Amino acid sequence: MLAAAAARASRGLSSWLPQTVPLRGSHWQGSLLALRASLPTRAQPKKKKKVDLKREQAQKDRMKKKIKKLEKLAPEMIPIEDFIPPVKYSDNNRVRSLPPLSFEETERRVLLMKKWCVFKQKQDKAEKKAIQTLVEAQQEALKELRLESEELYQAAIRRDEGLFPFERDGPNYTPPLPGYDPPEGKCIDITKVYTQ
Repeated sequence: MLAAAAARASRGLSSWLPQTVPLRGSHWQGSLLALRASLPTRAQPKKKKKVDLKREQAQKDRMKKKIKKLEKLAPEMIPIEDFIPPVKYSDNNRVRSLPPLSFEETERRVLLMKKWCVFKQKQDKAEKKAIQTLVEAQQEALKELRLESEELYQAAIRRDEGLFPFERDGPNYTPPLPGYDPPEGKCIDITKVYTQ
């Protein structure tokens, strides 16, 4: 139907246009695609469905009940067991063979280690010097405090038992046997299956 209307329109236009002007390139003739694209714009808007307030309220109430029920239950955490490496990878026989280093690389690493040792030695000396100056300042302050008041001096040098949480564990009744390999025993599959 649309094609027929377009054909009639083009015939009507061609009757009064000069024959030298091609109809295909003319701005007077509309293409069939433009005609099809403009058709839906003439359609009427769809009617909105009537909203049932009771039904909508009941749905909201059901959702609230579900949320309250989920809030009462403690969330069940699923442990991540992917970080536990399998036993076959902890075998001592599996040793990675490294390629031999070149002479230049070994020299570079030795020089780097020497520089690192010098740096750590300087750092250790600076730390010991700072601690020594602090101890000397503390001793000087204690001398001045003792001249001022003996009671304050005794209170200052008293040991604070609660300063460091120290726990001491005594020796065991049976020391560990060197070279003892405990038996593995029976294998019971206790793989946990989690559902959420």
